[in-house]
Amino acid sequence: MARDSNGTDETILLHALWAATARPMSRLTREPRAWLLMLSIGLIALNMRGPLVAVAPVVAQMRDDLGFTPVELGFLTGIPVLCFALAAPLASLAGRRLGPEFAITLTLLGVLLGVVVRSAGGGALVMLGTVILGVAITIGNIVVPLIIRRDFTPARQGAAMGTYTAALNIGSFLTSMVSAPLAELLGWRPAIAASGLFALAALAVWAIAVGRRAFTSEAVPAAEPGRPGRKLASRWITAALTFAFAGQAFSYYGVTAWLPSLLMDELGMAPAAAGAGSSLFQILAIVGGLGVPLAARFASTTAVGLTLGLLWLTVPVGLLLAPELWWLWCSLGGVAQGGGITLIFLAIIRLAQDQASAARMSAVVQGTGYSFGAVAPTLLGYVHGVSGAWTGPLLMILCSVTAFILGTAVSLRRVPKPR
Repeated sequence: MARDSNGTDETILLHALWAATARPMSRLTREPRAWLLMLSIGLIALNMRGPLVAVAPVVAQMRDDLGFTPVELGFLTGIPVLCFALAAPLASLAGRRLGPEFAITLTLLGVLLGVVVRSAGGGALVMLGTVILGVAITIGNIVVPLIIRRDFTPARQGAAMGTYTAALNIGSFLTSMVSAPLAELLGWRPAIAASGLFALAALAVWAIAVGRRAFTSEAVPAAEPGRPGRKLASRWITAALTFAFAGQAFSYYGVTAWLPSLLMDELGMAPAAAGAGSSLFQILAIVGGLGVPLAARFASTTAVGLTLGLLWLTVPVGLLLAPELWWLWCSLGGVAQGGGITLIFLAIIRLAQDQASAARMSAVVQGTGYSFGAVAPTLLGYVHGVSGAWTGPLLMILCSVTAFILGTAVSLRRVPKPR
Protein backbone atom coordinates (compact mmCIF):
# COMPACT_ATOMS: atom_id res chain seq x y z
CA MET A 1 0.00 0.00 0.00
CA ALA A 2 2.84 2.37 0.83
CA ARG A 3 4.39 1.69 -2.55
CA ASP A 4 1.08 2.31 -4.28
CA SER A 5 0.63 5.50 -2.29
CA ASN A 6 4.10 6.73 -3.21
CA GLY A 7 3.47 5.86 -6.84
CA THR A 8 0.23 7.78 -6.77
CA ASP A 9 1.97 10.75 -5.18
CA GLU A 10 4.63 10.68 -7.84
CA THR A 11 1.99 10.51 -10.56
CA ILE A 12 0.11 13.46 -9.07
CA LEU A 13 3.36 15.42 -8.83
CA LEU A 14 4.21 14.69 -12.45
CA HIS A 15 0.75 15.78 -13.58
CA ALA A 16 1.06 18.98 -11.56
CA LEU A 17 4.44 19.77 -13.09
CA TRP A 18 3.10 19.06 -16.57
CA ALA A 19 0.04 21.28 -15.99
CA ALA A 20 2.26 24.10 -14.72
CA THR A 21 4.60 23.98 -17.68
CA ALA A 22 2.29 22.99 -20.52
CA ARG A 23 0.51 26.33 -20.83
CA PRO A 24 3.68 28.48 -20.97
CA MET A 25 5.30 26.06 -23.40
CA SER A 26 2.18 26.11 -25.56
CA ARG A 27 2.22 29.91 -25.51
CA LEU A 28 5.88 29.94 -26.47
CA THR A 29 5.33 27.57 -29.36
CA ARG A 30 2.45 29.70 -30.62
CA GLU A 31 4.41 32.96 -30.31
CA PRO A 32 6.45 32.65 -33.53
CA ARG A 33 3.32 31.86 -35.54
CA ALA A 34 1.52 34.88 -34.03
CA TRP A 35 4.29 37.23 -35.11
CA LEU A 36 4.47 35.58 -38.53
CA LEU A 37 0.72 36.01 -38.92
CA MET A 38 1.02 39.66 -37.85
CA LEU A 39 3.71 40.18 -40.50
CA SER A 40 1.48 38.49 -43.07
CA ILE A 41 -1.40 40.83 -42.26
CA GLY A 42 0.87 43.84 -42.68
CA LEU A 43 2.11 42.59 -46.06
CA ILE A 44 -1.42 41.78 -47.19
CA ALA A 45 -2.51 45.30 -46.27
CA LEU A 46 0.19 46.80 -48.51
CA ASN A 47 -1.76 45.27 -51.41
CA MET A 48 -5.14 46.58 -50.30
CA ARG A 49 -4.58 50.19 -51.42
CA GLY A 50 -1.10 50.51 -52.94
CA PRO A 51 -1.90 49.14 -56.43
CA LEU A 52 -4.91 51.46 -56.65
CA VAL A 53 -2.96 54.59 -55.69
CA ALA A 54 -0.25 53.77 -58.26
CA VAL A 55 -2.36 55.26 -61.07
CA ALA A 56 -2.67 58.81 -59.72
CA PRO A 57 0.99 59.89 -60.13
CA VAL A 58 1.12 58.65 -63.76
CA VAL A 59 -2.38 59.62 -64.90
CA ALA A 60 -1.06 62.29 -67.31
CA GLN A 61 1.18 59.76 -69.08
CA MET A 62 -1.67 57.26 -69.28
CA ARG A 63 -3.95 59.93 -70.76
CA ASP A 64 -1.42 60.87 -73.41
CA ASP A 65 -0.62 57.26 -74.30
CA LEU A 66 -4.13 55.78 -74.21
CA GLY A 67 -6.18 58.83 -75.19
CA PHE A 68 -8.43 58.66 -72.15
CA THR A 69 -10.94 61.47 -71.73
CA PRO A 70 -11.41 63.17 -68.32
CA VAL A 71 -14.63 61.19 -67.85
CA GLU A 72 -12.82 57.91 -68.52
CA LEU A 73 -10.03 58.87 -66.14
CA GLY A 74 -12.58 59.69 -63.45
CA PHE A 75 -14.28 56.34 -64.02
CA LEU A 76 -10.92 54.57 -63.83
CA THR A 77 -10.17 56.01 -60.40
CA GLY A 78 -13.72 55.33 -59.21
CA ILE A 79 -13.90 51.66 -60.26
CA PRO A 80 -12.19 50.24 -57.13
CA VAL A 81 -14.47 52.03 -54.67
CA LEU A 82 -17.51 50.90 -56.67
CA CYS A 83 -16.20 47.35 -56.44
CA PHE A 84 -15.78 47.74 -52.67
CA ALA A 85 -19.48 48.56 -52.52
CA LEU A 86 -21.01 46.28 -55.14
CA ALA A 87 -18.82 43.19 -54.65
CA ALA A 88 -19.02 43.14 -50.83
CA PRO A 89 -21.80 40.47 -50.71
CA LEU A 90 -19.84 38.28 -53.14
CA ALA A 91 -16.68 38.77 -51.07
CA SER A 92 -18.52 37.80 -47.89
CA LEU A 93 -19.87 34.67 -49.59
CA ALA A 94 -16.38 33.75 -50.81
CA GLY A 95 -14.96 34.17 -47.32
CA ARG A 96 -17.65 31.90 -45.82
CA ARG A 97 -17.68 29.22 -48.51
CA LEU A 98 -13.95 29.01 -49.24
CA GLY A 99 -12.56 29.83 -45.81
CA PRO A 100 -10.45 32.86 -44.85
CA GLU A 101 -7.07 31.33 -45.72
CA PHE A 102 -7.97 30.35 -49.27
CA ALA A 103 -9.88 33.62 -49.76
CA ILE A 104 -6.77 35.61 -48.89
CA THR A 105 -4.76 33.55 -51.36
CA LEU A 106 -7.34 34.41 -54.02
CA THR A 107 -7.07 38.07 -53.03
CA LEU A 108 -3.31 38.14 -53.53
CA LEU A 109 -3.45 36.14 -56.77
CA GLY A 110 -6.21 38.48 -57.98
CA VAL A 111 -4.11 41.54 -57.15
CA LEU A 112 -1.17 40.07 -59.04
CA LEU A 113 -3.36 39.22 -62.04
CA GLY A 114 -5.01 42.63 -62.01
CA VAL A 115 -1.68 44.45 -61.88
CA VAL A 116 -0.35 42.43 -64.82
CA VAL A 117 -3.49 42.86 -66.95
CA ARG A 118 -3.73 46.59 -66.19
CA SER A 119 -0.17 47.25 -67.35
CA ALA A 120 -0.16 44.90 -70.37
CA GLY A 121 -2.34 46.50 -73.02
CA GLY A 122 -4.62 49.30 -74.14
CA GLY A 123 -7.47 51.13 -72.51
CA ALA A 124 -9.80 48.13 -72.33
CA LEU A 125 -7.21 46.03 -70.50
CA VAL A 126 -6.48 48.90 -68.12
CA MET A 127 -10.16 49.01 -67.19
CA LEU A 128 -10.40 45.20 -66.95
CA GLY A 129 -7.31 44.97 -64.77
CA THR A 130 -8.70 47.66 -62.48
CA VAL A 131 -11.96 45.73 -62.09
CA ILE A 132 -10.01 42.56 -61.22
CA LEU A 133 -8.04 44.53 -58.64
CA GLY A 134 -11.19 46.02 -57.16
CA VAL A 135 -12.95 42.66 -56.76
CA ALA A 136 -9.85 40.94 -55.35
CA ILE A 137 -9.23 43.69 -52.82
CA THR A 138 -12.89 43.65 -51.79
CA ILE A 139 -12.45 40.02 -50.73
CA GLY A 140 -9.45 41.01 -48.64
CA ASN A 141 -11.37 43.92 -47.08
CA ILE A 142 -13.98 41.48 -45.79
CA VAL A 143 -11.77 38.53 -44.86
CA VAL A 144 -8.81 40.10 -43.05
CA PRO A 145 -10.96 41.21 -40.07
CA LEU A 146 -12.31 37.65 -39.85
CA ILE A 147 -8.77 36.27 -39.54
CA ILE A 148 -7.91 38.84 -36.88
CA ARG A 149 -11.08 37.95 -34.96
CA ARG A 150 -10.40 34.21 -35.07
CA ASP A 151 -6.62 33.92 -34.70
CA PHE A 152 -5.75 36.68 -32.21
CA THR A 153 -6.76 36.92 -28.58
CA PRO A 154 -9.01 39.87 -27.68
CA ALA A 155 -6.02 41.58 -26.08
CA ARG A 156 -4.08 41.41 -29.38
CA GLN A 157 -6.89 42.07 -31.82
CA GLY A 158 -6.40 45.81 -31.46
CA ALA A 159 -2.70 45.59 -32.28
CA ALA A 160 -3.39 43.37 -35.29
CA MET A 161 -6.11 45.68 -36.61
CA GLY A 162 -3.90 48.71 -36.00
CA THR A 163 -1.10 47.03 -37.94
CA TYR A 164 -3.50 46.30 -40.79
CA THR A 165 -4.89 49.82 -41.12
CA ALA A 166 -1.48 51.44 -40.66
CA ALA A 167 -0.07 49.22 -43.42
CA LEU A 168 -2.95 50.27 -45.70
CA ASN A 169 -1.69 53.83 -45.53
CA ILE A 170 1.98 52.85 -45.71
CA GLY A 171 1.24 50.99 -48.94
CA SER A 172 -0.56 54.02 -50.36
CA PHE A 173 2.24 56.36 -49.34
CA LEU A 174 5.08 54.20 -50.66
CA THR A 175 3.35 53.56 -53.98
CA SER A 176 2.49 57.21 -54.54
CA MET A 177 6.07 58.22 -53.78
CA VAL A 178 7.71 55.63 -56.03
CA SER A 179 5.38 55.51 -59.04
CA ALA A 180 6.28 58.89 -60.56
CA PRO A 181 10.10 58.42 -60.43
CA LEU A 182 9.74 54.89 -61.84
CA ALA A 183 7.52 56.19 -64.64
CA GLU A 184 10.16 58.75 -65.60
CA LEU A 185 12.83 56.04 -65.77
CA LEU A 186 10.90 53.09 -67.20
CA GLY A 187 7.50 54.35 -68.38
CA TRP A 188 4.08 54.20 -66.76
CA ARG A 189 3.45 50.50 -67.44
CA PRO A 190 6.41 49.16 -65.40
CA ALA A 191 5.69 51.81 -62.79
CA ILE A 192 2.17 50.58 -62.06
CA ALA A 193 3.24 46.94 -62.48
CA ALA A 194 5.88 47.32 -59.76
CA SER A 195 3.19 47.17 -57.05
CA GLY A 196 2.84 43.48 -57.92
CA LEU A 197 6.01 42.89 -55.90
CA PHE A 198 3.93 43.51 -52.77
CA ALA A 199 1.62 40.67 -53.79
CA LEU A 200 4.51 38.25 -54.39
CA ALA A 201 6.05 39.03 -50.99
CA ALA A 202 2.70 38.69 -49.22
CA LEU A 203 1.94 35.37 -50.97
CA ALA A 204 5.27 33.89 -49.88
CA VAL A 205 4.90 34.87 -46.23
CA TRP A 206 1.20 33.93 -46.18
CA ALA A 207 1.96 30.42 -47.46
CA ILE A 208 4.57 29.99 -44.72
CA ALA A 209 2.28 31.38 -42.02
CA VAL A 210 -0.79 29.18 -42.70
CA GLY A 211 0.74 26.25 -44.60
CA ARG A 212 -1.40 24.12 -46.86
CA ARG A 213 -4.59 25.85 -45.67
CA ALA A 214 -3.62 28.70 -48.01
CA PHE A 215 -4.44 26.44 -50.96
CA THR A 216 -7.41 24.41 -49.64
CA SER A 217 -10.95 25.64 -49.13
CA GLU A 218 -12.84 25.09 -45.89
CA ALA A 219 -16.26 26.60 -45.28
CA VAL A 220 -16.84 28.76 -42.20
CA PRO A 221 -19.39 27.18 -39.78
CA ALA A 222 -22.90 28.59 -39.99
CA ALA A 223 -24.01 31.28 -37.60
CA GLU A 224 -24.92 30.14 -34.11
CA PRO A 225 -28.58 30.52 -33.12
CA GLY A 226 -29.12 33.36 -30.67
CA ARG A 227 -31.91 34.89 -28.66
CA PRO A 228 -34.37 37.03 -30.65
CA GLY A 229 -33.60 40.09 -28.52
CA ARG A 230 -29.93 39.76 -29.20
CA LYS A 231 -30.54 39.45 -32.96
CA LEU A 232 -32.65 42.62 -32.92
CA ALA A 233 -29.92 44.44 -31.00
CA SER A 234 -27.37 43.23 -33.55
CA ARG A 235 -29.43 44.72 -36.38
CA TRP A 236 -29.52 48.09 -34.67
CA ILE A 237 -25.79 47.96 -33.93
CA THR A 238 -25.07 46.99 -37.55
CA ALA A 239 -27.22 49.88 -38.75
CA ALA A 240 -25.37 52.33 -36.48
CA LEU A 241 -21.95 51.03 -37.56
CA THR A 242 -23.04 51.29 -41.20
CA PHE A 243 -24.11 54.89 -40.63
CA ALA A 244 -20.74 55.63 -39.02
CA PHE A 245 -18.74 53.95 -41.78
CA ALA A 246 -20.74 55.77 -44.46
CA GLY A 247 -19.78 59.05 -42.81
CA GLN A 248 -16.16 57.94 -42.55
CA ALA A 249 -15.96 56.81 -46.19
CA PHE A 250 -17.71 59.90 -47.60
CA SER A 251 -15.41 62.19 -45.61
CA TYR A 252 -12.24 60.28 -46.51
CA TYR A 253 -12.80 59.96 -50.25
CA GLY A 254 -14.19 63.48 -50.53
CA VAL A 255 -11.20 65.05 -48.76
CA THR A 256 -8.71 62.84 -50.61
CA ALA A 257 -10.14 63.80 -54.00
CA TRP A 258 -10.46 67.56 -53.52
CA LEU A 259 -8.02 68.69 -50.81
CA PRO A 260 -5.22 69.61 -53.26
CA SER A 261 -7.61 71.61 -55.43
CA LEU A 262 -9.02 73.41 -52.40
CA LEU A 263 -5.55 74.37 -51.17
CA MET A 264 -4.61 75.69 -54.61
CA ASP A 265 -7.81 77.71 -54.96
CA GLU A 266 -8.03 79.10 -51.42
CA LEU A 267 -4.34 79.67 -50.64
CA GLY A 268 -2.77 79.91 -54.08
CA MET A 269 -0.48 76.96 -53.35
CA ALA A 270 1.56 75.36 -56.11
CA PRO A 271 0.46 71.88 -57.20
CA ALA A 272 3.50 70.26 -55.56
CA ALA A 273 2.83 71.98 -52.24
CA ALA A 274 -0.86 71.12 -52.38
CA GLY A 275 0.05 67.50 -53.08
CA ALA A 276 2.32 67.55 -50.02
CA GLY A 277 -0.65 68.67 -47.93
CA SER A 278 -2.65 65.72 -49.22
CA SER A 279 0.24 63.36 -48.41
CA LEU A 280 0.24 64.70 -44.85
CA PHE A 281 -3.43 63.75 -44.54
CA GLN A 282 -2.60 60.22 -45.73
CA ILE A 283 0.60 59.45 -43.85
CA LEU A 284 -0.64 60.58 -40.42
CA ALA A 285 -3.35 57.95 -40.67
CA ILE A 286 -0.63 55.57 -39.49
CA VAL A 287 -0.67 57.34 -36.11
CA GLY A 288 -4.42 56.90 -35.87
CA GLY A 289 -4.35 53.25 -36.89
CA LEU A 290 -1.71 52.33 -34.33
CA GLY A 291 -2.90 54.75 -31.64
CA VAL A 292 -6.53 53.68 -31.39
CA PRO A 293 -5.86 50.16 -30.00
CA LEU A 294 -3.52 51.67 -27.41
CA ALA A 295 -6.01 54.37 -26.44
CA ALA A 296 -8.80 51.78 -26.16
CA ARG A 297 -6.85 50.04 -23.40
CA PHE A 298 -7.05 53.11 -21.16
CA ALA A 299 -10.36 54.67 -22.20
CA SER A 300 -13.75 53.44 -23.33
CA THR A 301 -14.29 52.86 -27.02
CA THR A 302 -17.06 55.47 -26.89
CA ALA A 303 -14.59 58.08 -25.61
CA VAL A 304 -12.08 57.08 -28.30
CA GLY A 305 -14.78 57.39 -30.97
CA LEU A 306 -15.82 60.83 -29.74
CA THR A 307 -12.20 61.99 -29.73
CA LEU A 308 -11.73 60.82 -33.30
CA GLY A 309 -14.95 62.56 -34.29
CA LEU A 310 -13.70 65.84 -32.82
CA LEU A 311 -10.41 65.45 -34.70
CA TRP A 312 -12.37 64.77 -37.91
CA LEU A 313 -14.40 67.96 -37.34
CA THR A 314 -11.27 70.08 -37.48
CA VAL A 315 -10.95 69.39 -41.23
CA PRO A 316 -14.16 71.05 -42.50
CA VAL A 317 -14.43 73.57 -39.66
CA GLY A 318 -10.74 74.49 -39.78
CA LEU A 319 -10.64 74.86 -43.57
CA LEU A 320 -13.76 77.05 -43.42
CA LEU A 321 -12.58 79.34 -40.62
CA ALA A 322 -8.77 79.29 -40.79
CA PRO A 323 -7.55 77.70 -44.06
CA GLU A 324 -4.05 79.13 -43.52
CA LEU A 325 -3.59 76.49 -40.80
CA TRP A 326 -4.19 73.74 -43.34
CA TRP A 327 -1.17 71.75 -42.11
CA LEU A 328 -2.74 71.43 -38.66
CA TRP A 329 -6.16 70.40 -39.99
CA CYS A 330 -4.58 67.90 -42.40
CA SER A 331 -2.56 66.38 -39.57
CA LEU A 332 -5.48 66.05 -37.16
CA GLY A 333 -7.76 64.80 -39.91
CA GLY A 334 -5.18 62.22 -40.96
CA VAL A 335 -5.07 60.80 -37.44
CA ALA A 336 -8.86 60.75 -37.39
CA GLN A 337 -9.34 58.95 -40.69
CA GLY A 338 -6.79 56.26 -39.85
CA GLY A 339 -8.21 55.77 -36.37
CA GLY A 340 -11.83 55.82 -37.54
CA ILE A 341 -11.59 52.83 -39.84
CA THR A 342 -9.58 50.92 -37.21
CA LEU A 343 -12.22 51.58 -34.58
CA ILE A 344 -15.13 50.49 -36.78
CA PHE A 345 -13.40 47.27 -37.84
CA LEU A 346 -12.54 46.50 -34.21
CA ALA A 347 -16.18 47.03 -33.28
CA ILE A 348 -17.28 44.56 -35.96
CA ILE A 349 -14.99 41.75 -34.83
CA ARG A 350 -15.79 42.26 -31.13
CA LEU A 351 -19.56 42.64 -31.49
CA ALA A 352 -20.24 39.79 -33.91
CA GLN A 353 -21.44 36.55 -32.30
CA ASP A 354 -19.37 34.26 -34.57
CA GLN A 355 -17.34 34.19 -37.77
CA ALA A 356 -20.33 33.91 -40.10
CA SER A 357 -22.06 36.83 -38.38
CA ALA A 358 -18.87 38.88 -38.56
CA ALA A 359 -18.61 38.24 -42.30
CA ARG A 360 -22.20 39.33 -42.92
CA MET A 361 -21.90 42.38 -40.68
CA SER A 362 -18.66 43.40 -42.38
CA ALA A 363 -20.24 43.03 -45.82
CA VAL A 364 -23.21 45.21 -44.88
CA VAL A 365 -21.11 47.88 -43.18
CA GLN A 366 -18.45 48.06 -45.88
CA GLY A 367 -20.76 47.58 -48.85
CA THR A 368 -23.10 50.41 -47.83
CA GLY A 369 -20.33 52.64 -46.52
CA TYR A 370 -18.21 52.42 -49.65
CA SER A 371 -21.30 53.21 -51.75
CA PHE A 372 -21.34 56.62 -50.10
CA GLY A 373 -17.58 56.92 -50.48
CA ALA A 374 -17.86 56.20 -54.21
CA VAL A 375 -20.22 59.12 -54.86
CA ALA A 376 -18.40 61.62 -52.64
CA PRO A 377 -15.83 62.96 -55.17
CA THR A 378 -18.44 63.41 -57.90
CA LEU A 379 -21.04 64.98 -55.62
CA LEU A 380 -18.58 67.37 -53.99
CA GLY A 381 -17.15 68.31 -57.38
CA TYR A 382 -20.64 69.03 -58.71
CA VAL A 383 -21.50 71.27 -55.74
CA HIS A 384 -18.21 73.12 -56.14
CA GLY A 385 -18.76 73.55 -59.86
CA VAL A 386 -22.27 74.95 -59.39
CA SER A 387 -21.38 77.30 -56.52
CA GLY A 388 -17.86 78.24 -57.59
CA ALA A 389 -16.74 78.03 -53.95
CA TRP A 390 -15.64 75.41 -51.42
CA THR A 391 -18.09 76.35 -48.67
CA GLY A 392 -20.78 73.95 -49.88
CA PRO A 393 -18.47 70.91 -50.18
CA LEU A 394 -16.96 71.58 -46.76
CA LEU A 395 -20.42 71.82 -45.19
CA MET A 396 -21.21 68.44 -46.76
CA ILE A 397 -18.05 67.01 -45.20
CA LEU A 398 -19.19 68.51 -41.91
CA CYS A 399 -22.47 66.58 -42.22
CA SER A 400 -20.73 63.31 -43.06
CA VAL A 401 -18.36 63.68 -40.09
CA THR A 402 -21.41 64.28 -37.90
CA ALA A 403 -22.83 60.99 -39.21
CA PHE A 404 -19.60 59.27 -38.15
CA ILE A 405 -19.88 60.76 -34.65
CA LEU A 406 -23.54 59.80 -34.19
CA GLY A 407 -23.07 56.29 -35.57
CA THR A 408 -20.10 55.51 -33.36
CA ALA A 409 -21.78 57.03 -30.29
CA VAL A 410 -24.73 54.65 -30.68
CA SER A 411 -22.81 51.47 -31.59
CA LEU A 412 -19.59 51.60 -29.58
CA ARG A 413 -21.29 51.49 -26.18
CA ARG A 414 -21.73 47.72 -26.64
CA VAL A 415 -18.12 46.96 -27.57
CA PRO A 416 -16.54 44.83 -24.82
CA LYS A 417 -13.16 45.74 -23.37
CA PRO A 418 -10.34 43.31 -24.28
CA ARG A 419 -9.14 41.01 -21.51
